[in-house]
Amino acid sequence: MLYDKDEGVVDTGNKVRRWITYVAGIYVLTLGLSLAIRAGIGISPQSSLTRTMTLVFPGLTQGNFNLILEIIMLVLTFLVWPRAFKPAHLLSIIPALVLALLLDFNLAVTSWIHIGPYPAKVVLLVFADAMLALGLFLMIRANLVLMPIDLFVNTIQRKTGWKWGNIKTVFDCTLLALSASIGLALLGAPHFIREGTIINAILVGQYVRLYFFLFKRYSTRTAVSPG
Repeated sequence: MLYDKDEGVVDTGNKVRRWITYVAGIYVLTLGLSLAIRAGIGISPQSSLTRTMTLVFPGLTQGNFNLILEIIMLVLTFLVWPRAFKPAHLLSIIPALVLALLLDFNLAVTSWIHIGPYPAKVVLLVFADAMLALGLFLMIRANLVLMPIDLFVNTIQRKTGWKWGNIKTVFDCTLLALSASIGLALLGAPHFIREGTIINAILVGQYVRLYFFLFKRYSTRTAVSPG
């Protein structure tokens, strides 16, 4: 999904188990996103844009805007490479809808969290990023449907041959620029883009790599243990 498929991590077995893992991953990911928002010191590029839009149009939730963004990405995926677009890609809207619903649910569940001391905010963000990365790891392991945003980035990579990481970086920077521009134009200042945005960009990838390493190490020990 977000990293090269690894035979030592990706589950290719029972589909029921994989779907359970996938949905669990979405839930953990949205919980991590919600906690990162509650930390209040900056969030990921994608979340900063959708969160900013809730200030511009307060009648819609962040889950609503996240789903809108995913639909836009699905349309762009088709426009970038119509011949490579398959009817099955439309199924990516289903997990995007589940993610939107769970995001709004977890934002409601965590609405009571208000942290004052700055060090505590940093600790909460670090923990939130660990949760977010765990959700990503579970979704990668399930090896099922790509979210529209990931499908868009993958399509660009396949069509151009550019490195996936470089495309994702440009994509994230574009979302940040949109978030900042909308904040400046309509709200007087950028919102939700702070030091936590940089922390998120650094930690999430490292956490996912750590989970890959730990899972493979655990699997190896289990495979060689007697009985």
